[in-house]
Amino acid sequence: MNANTSEVAALKPDYLGFIFWEPSKRYFNGDLPSIPHGIKKVGVFVDATVEDIIDKVEKYQLLLVQLHGNESPNFCEMLRKKIPQIEIIKVFSLKDEFDFTALKAFEEVCDYYLFDTKGKLPGGNGYVFNWKVLSKYPSTKPFFLSGGIGLNETEAIEEFMSRPEAQYCYAIDVNSKFEIEPGLKDIEKLEKFKDILGK
Repeated sequence: MNANTSEVAALKPDYLGFIFWEPSKRYFNGDLPSIPHGIKKVGVFVDATVEDIIDKVEKYQLLLVQLHGNESPNFCEMLRKKIPQIEIIKVFSLKDEFDFTALKAFEEVCDYYLFDTKGKLPGGNGYVFNWKVLSKYPSTKPFFLSGGIGLNETEAIEEFMSRPEAQYCYAIDVNSKFEIEPGLKDIEKLEKFKDILGK
């Protein structure tokens, strides 16, 4: 349960994510508070059924779905046809290397990629992957940079954003490093992060 969603929303992030994977400590199952219209709600799913995703999109008025499992290009295409109003973020887990040919089949069926740290869990592993891997990024599709990003990474982010491979870095995704406990965000840390990178 996202215990302080309203406080996070007051910081006016571009996106707010809600995790709909039951094994997660951050699993969301409740009523959403009123969220300003300019903030896009993202549903995070791991190998969910099309029906379950459609149900959550309708129930919570989600504008994007983030697919964190082994969803195929055909699955993404099916989602596009069933709920054409949503945008699809397909997640890929990286560490020190990655075969970018894996992206090719998804080029026409998703709107964004998200690169996260490869670990025991589908997400929220709490540590950063080697961003230099992205120097071989072959696509022009915008991507989210994720994986264990916290206040200690602000200088590294600024340095990364000056590199050629960052031209398609569309957003920075943060989570576990800004938590007091799973689902409860440290507002002070988030404010500081926003102030540093918003300069």
